[in-house]
Amino acid sequence: MSEPIQENPPEEKPASFNVIYSCMRCGTNVTQSELTRLPEIKCICGFRVFTKIRPPVVKTIKAF
Repeated sequence: MSEPIQENPPEEKPASFNVIYSCMRCGTNVTQSELTRLPEIKCICGFRVFTKIRPPVVKTIKAF
């Protein structure tokens, strides 16, 4: 007898690595996982240009 093969669900990335994009026309925020589910990269308003929302963390680099 062979045991049935169990498929593991695909692992989701942690929320800290989830990238958020904003539509240039209407300003709708969309996550990267939502964009990959769609057949084409397009906003609900029909516009195809997105900008990446950057976190509000400012990196400081010490000068030598």
